[in-house]
Amino acid sequence: MKRRNLIAAAALLPLARPALTRPALAQNAAAKTLVFVPATNLNSLDPIWTTATVTRNYSFLVFDTLYGVTAGMEARPQMAEGHTVDDDGLRWTVRLRPGLRFHDNEPVRARDCAASLARWMKRDIVGQQLATRLDAIETPDDRTLMFRLRKPFPALLFALARSQPNAAVMMPERLANVDAYKQLSEVVGSGPMRFVPGEYVSGSQAVFTKFENYRSRDEPADFTAGAKRMGVDRVEWRILPDPATQANALRAGEVDWVEAPLPDLLDGLRADRNLVVEHQDPFGIAPFLRLNHTQPPTSSLAFRQVVLAAVEQAEVMAALMGEDRTAYNAPVGMYMPTGESVSPVGMELVAGGKSDDELRKRLAASGYNGEKFLLMHPTDQHFYDVMTSVVSERLKRIGVNVDDLAMDYGTVVQRRVSKEPLAKGGWSAFVAGFPAVDNGSPLASSGLRANGAAAWFGWPDDPKLEALREAWMDAATPATRQKAADDIQMRALEQVMYVPLGQYFQSTAYRRSLTGVLKGPAPVFWNISKS
Repeated sequence: MKRRNLIAAAALLPLARPALTRPALAQNAAAKTLVFVPATNLNSLDPIWTTATVTRNYSFLVFDTLYGVTAGMEARPQMAEGHTVDDDGLRWTVRLRPGLRFHDNEPVRARDCAASLARWMKRDIVGQQLATRLDAIETPDDRTLMFRLRKPFPALLFALARSQPNAAVMMPERLANVDAYKQLSEVVGSGPMRFVPGEYVSGSQAVFTKFENYRSRDEPADFTAGAKRMGVDRVEWRILPDPATQANALRAGEVDWVEAPLPDLLDGLRADRNLVVEHQDPFGIAPFLRLNHTQPPTSSLAFRQVVLAAVEQAEVMAALMGEDRTAYNAPVGMYMPTGESVSPVGMELVAGGKSDDELRKRLAASGYNGEKFLLMHPTDQHFYDVMTSVVSERLKRIGVNVDDLAMDYGTVVQRRVSKEPLAKGGWSAFVAGFPAVDNGSPLASSGLRANGAAAWFGWPDDPKLEALREAWMDAATPATRQKAADDIQMRALEQVMYVPLGQYFQSTAYRRSLTGVLKGPAPVFWNISKS
């Protein structure tokens, strides 16, 4: 029996113990507690230190943003009461809602927000672009932020509202003043739930309790915009790496929600009338192979181009999602297929179809001489595990000396910050994935930044690509903007900023006792009631 069938069969086995009858008090407490199984372990609590989506999801619970974003990606005021725009777009004034408080019950002040944004702008891709056009953020009083720009930045509200991978969350000034390249050691937000540090065990659980002084908006909830009213008092995240264990726990009612069940288990979960299985994220995930541009062999452009030519997106996606062709797209370029900047330019470079013999010849011609290719392989994260395995086998087949290094995903997140040589803790490549909505245009795509040491892990340095991004931002007409987007895709593929692996639509599963689960590119926990 194949491994995927063994896993599916294991998840459908009867539970080893009978369900126990709970006292009424325990049942009432359970109705106020939502138990969630995230896709991976939460090992970083700093909302801007990492782009790991699990940290982004945690951040939404604990922190809040000046603007929220709807499931349709429309920016709306959240902590902000509203804004005005003056001086031909060079001065934006944002007014905070009254009565906002942090979890330590200190009031939220404009200077807290200004410091939070300054820290965020050092790490986030859109924040970095905002910083290049910003003279200052002034705080004339406790409720007013004034953005003074040296050059128009029409995407300001999108920047303040965007949901991934690093939302512009607000924290107290004393925490926001911590070096952006050092992780926070304390968690104080102003969101609808408090983080409970005493119950946090990395690799096991994270716990959140309702913040009674949270001041919700009145508009209907719509992803991270509108009302954030908690229908439960406690949210528990349980880290269960084994897919079969996740499925059995969901069927037994021991957990309420599994973020990303194994695709092979979906049919069995759909057959359970007590469960809902659906695509929560209408945009899907955009996975990619990120290459280290600073260390050999991946610092060689010719070598990177061979890797790009070797990867067969359809092969990767089929291994991941099985026979359901509606669950993925391949091949894709640098933009989401339904995004505003989608382009046919350069797609021949990701079309695949190259024979092993042809690729071996190209590899030899690239100057590659058998150097180790250190591929970080997170075996505890199913989606990344499968994709990494397919890439590894393909590269080995054409003669790349792949060191397929097994590790947990938390170790990948920690190690990918290293710029050291491979022998001293560095790396060559790893598989990652961003919400595909980030790849709608060049603005928010972390993988398309080529600003060297300030770029996303892998640190590509290409002034021409950065100039093309500026041209896209300054484009005066839709036609000139699309031309710039086309040029960006071509340049990014030629320089191999990363290797796109396709686009897939991940299902989520939860018990029917949960109502009010919102759609969007991330799981959010407000608006949910539990019966």
